[in-house]
Amino acid sequence: MDTSLIPQLGDELYAALRECRTLAPLTDRHPEIGIDDAYHISLHMLERRLADGERVVGKKIGVTSKPVQDMLNVHQPDFGFLTDAMQHADGTSIPIAAAGLIQPRAEGEIAFMLNSDLHGPGITKEDVLAATAWVAPCFEIVDSRIDDWKIRIQDTVADNASCGVFVIGEQHTDPKGLDLAAVRMRMTRNGDPVGEGLGAAVQGHPAEAVAWLANTLGRFGIPFRAGELILSGSLAPLVPARAGDRFEMEIEGLGRCSVTFS
Repeated sequence: MDTSLIPQLGDELYAALRECRTLAPLTDRHPEIGIDDAYHISLHMLERRLADGERVVGKKIGVTSKPVQDMLNVHQPDFGFLTDAMQHADGTSIPIAAAGLIQPRAEGEIAFMLNSDLHGPGITKEDVLAATAWVAPCFEIVDSRIDDWKIRIQDTVADNASCGVFVIGEQHTDPKGLDLAAVRMRMTRNGDPVGEGLGAAVQGHPAEAVAWLANTLGRFGIPFRAGELILSGSLAPLVPARAGDRFEMEIEGLGRCSVTFS
């Protein structure tokens, strides 16, 4: 790929984010884009956000479970960055337009708060658990700056792993002594069940997904830092979110989380 396209496409995605609009798939226009190219496009988009005053507070893993891979026809994980501007309080009401959301979908997942640094490669599930201060239920509201979610892996990688905003539950639980692969998540929209899944849906264990991300980022010289949040991936298929919707979730042993859209 012509490297001069990296800042150009990063700027296009940044403008789409700020203007709440979508773009034609990058891979339709530039089929030569590789995954490493897409990560560099994402990093350029992030630089534009940081220049606006946002700061990185963590990372997210996307497309980790088979239901989500099948839904999006994307069959490998990706990653993106979380900034302070994306975080909303548990139980909050998020105005879709004001939050910059275009075509949002809700995911229920487990968030990890780190209490020590992790530098890939070579990170294991056990390393992740030892470096985790607490885990909590989390809603990640994914969003795509690509028309109608017509994404290939390169499109979602370039678009910050299709991240929109996120909400962390108020209950924080030490994962030591818990079997995170066995916990069950149940999610409702306006009181109706819309999804459930086990922690094992995410690469067999949520901490395995976090270890994958630590090792993947290590290739780019990017470490995990103490105090960062890591979102480990959806435990069930994504659910479209519209104004007036209220989502609630409970993860066994980890507590509850809720969010409303206006």
